[in-house]
Amino acid sequence: MPRVESGLEVLVHRRANLLRGRRVALLAHQASVDGRLEHAARLLAGLRGARLVRLLAPEHGVWGAEQDHAPVRSTRDPVTRLRVWSLYGARRAPTRAMLRGLDTLVVDLQDVGARYYTFAWTLVLAMRACARAGVPVIVLDRPNPLGGERVEGNLPDPAFASFVGLHPLPARHGLTIGELARYANVEHGIGCRLTVVPMRGWRRAMLWEDTGLPWVAPSPNMPTPDTARVYPGGCLIEGTNLSEGRGTTRPFEWVGAPFLDPHRYARSLEGLRLPGVHFRPARFVPTFHKWAGRACGGVQVHVTDRGRFKPFLTGLALLATARREAPRAFAWRRPPYEFERRKLPIDILCGTDAIRFAIERGEAPVRIEEGWQAGLRRWRRRRAPALLYR
Repeated sequence: MPRVESGLEVLVHRRANLLRGRRVALLAHQASVDGRLEHAARLLAGLRGARLVRLLAPEHGVWGAEQDHAPVRSTRDPVTRLRVWSLYGARRAPTRAMLRGLDTLVVDLQDVGARYYTFAWTLVLAMRACARAGVPVIVLDRPNPLGGERVEGNLPDPAFASFVGLHPLPARHGLTIGELARYANVEHGIGCRLTVVPMRGWRRAMLWEDTGLPWVAPSPNMPTPDTARVYPGGCLIEGTNLSEGRGTTRPFEWVGAPFLDPHRYARSLEGLRLPGVHFRPARFVPTFHKWAGRACGGVQVHVTDRGRFKPFLTGLALLATARREAPRAFAWRRPPYEFERRKLPIDILCGTDAIRFAIERGEAPVRIEEGWQAGLRRWRRRRAPALLYR
């Protein structure tokens, strides 16, 4: 099967004229590579007629060294020797100084198809800043590892907007990052001069394994496509005192805490008969993050049918079941979280407090799921004009 060409490869080999004669800044991270694992910074620096003058760094930095929630410092890139401006720390949007003298901002970020992943919101804030400064934006499109057909989750309430959801999107949105940029630019009135360089050969039904592209972890705790597959539900664990497996070899697939009995927890989850997934009793000791150095009982989430698996529903089930199994020990995490200092992390992750209240009432996750279906159908219609692929 032919390999998909990313937007980076299409730009470099087919549409380099877009950057001819321009002073360019690049917003990128360590997964911004072509099919031969050459980084976008080196490829753009080598384009004849274009001049790469600075780099912008999202969460985790250009080379992915910083852990989650760790501020990224502005520094100088050791590879290109260019100035790197941080967009994850004191500032999350480019300032006029960062954009001064630029003709174009190029954005090349591998997303994972989940609303909470902050790269998409760094892109949206950069588009807003560029619209004000009159700087055009070129987004180099990349595959959604979860495909572009299935969507899942509630539509968030704008009152719960945060850096894990500046605008209402389902947890699993089914958009590529280029489509997300097109959607936000129109739907939320950003109005920047946006060009999306589409991929060649990508289809909405494709999962990551179908693309033929090498996987490079876009963040330290996203080591494999399997991690991305569970992340739209696994990230919800961050809103609790359960370990989401950070500090282990299977982040977001191992879920647990010292106060959980892994066999009882697994039996209860198996009893829900959720589609496309099984739960294996597991014990693990995180080396850092929540419960570091403590033995945790929990489960490993095994996806058995990628087509039927519902990661967001599964994440809700993991929370509701843990709370039922250990009502006195289970707790919702307190703020601050992703620059939000008042609202509970679980509420900004869900984009509402209604889901937390439903779990506290003992409502079954499948009943909670029924409540968002009508909104999801309306959102599918709204996103249709932004789609680029069949």
